[in-house]
Amino acid sequence: MDQLVKKANVLIEALPYIRNFFGKTFVIKYGGAAMTHDSLREAVALDLILMRYVGLNPVVVHGGGPAISSTMKRMGKEPCFVDGMRVTDRETMEIVEMVLVGKINKEIVSLINQNGGKAVGICGKDGNLIHAEKMQNGKRDLGYVGEITQIDPSIVNTLTENGYIPVITPVGIGADGESYNINADLVAGRLAVALGAEKLIMLTDVEGIFGSGDDPASLISQLSIAKARLMIESGQISGGMIPKVTACIDALEHNVARTHIIDGRKPHSLLLEIFTDQGIGTMVTKED
Repeated sequence: MDQLVKKANVLIEALPYIRNFFGKTFVIKYGGAAMTHDSLREAVALDLILMRYVGLNPVVVHGGGPAISSTMKRMGKEPCFVDGMRVTDRETMEIVEMVLVGKINKEIVSLINQNGGKAVGICGKDGNLIHAEKMQNGKRDLGYVGEITQIDPSIVNTLTENGYIPVITPVGIGADGESYNINADLVAGRLAVALGAEKLIMLTDVEGIFGSGDDPASLISQLSIAKARLMIESGQISGGMIPKVTACIDALEHNVARTHIIDGRKPHSLLLEIFTDQGIGTMVTKED
């Protein structure tokens, strides 16, 4: 009986969050270990389905960098990066679309649908969702790496209004019709703004942002924009965490209510963050 009561208490704890978030949009950047381990992949799919069934509107933006690099190597092409950005010539862009749009996106959609959800996969070229232009980099020509110029969320709104979970590949289209490879973190942030999202949630391979190196004991549970910028300038926030934090800052400055960086290696991390009193990871906020 005690176990049953504990289960009931979990549901009661979730009730105010379900009530407050009903009908709200949550943009989730999906990547890292949560995409590569079967048990975590299924846990994420189940979390998304539950969110949809209790009245939330989850929108997924996925990455897939390791899979792209692996495919490139099998095809005899060595990946090259500048400041964390993949140098993307025309052949590499074709591989990016083949892997992200043709393989990873469809795998995520299929897993959600197999577990009782309703997901539809799209890329930024569908419905002119993501308009982009060539990213300028003073160090080297990055090729078909894009910067977002405009987001038209019409197709995403149509899908969520009809009960679907949109799963989005971060490939944009230029004015010349060319495809552009865009950082998934930045796409998630800009999409959260365009959709007027309640939350932007970044799934990562760490517990959150640490105050001291890689020491988990120094996990920062709440981080202001001002402090985050100082940590980027000082190098405390570096590498792949920079675009995640930058996307959070941009979203907050454009009226997204909450942004979170959480550990996607924990099963059901989305539910723990959204529906529990304690939450997990680091919440980036406008002020202290």
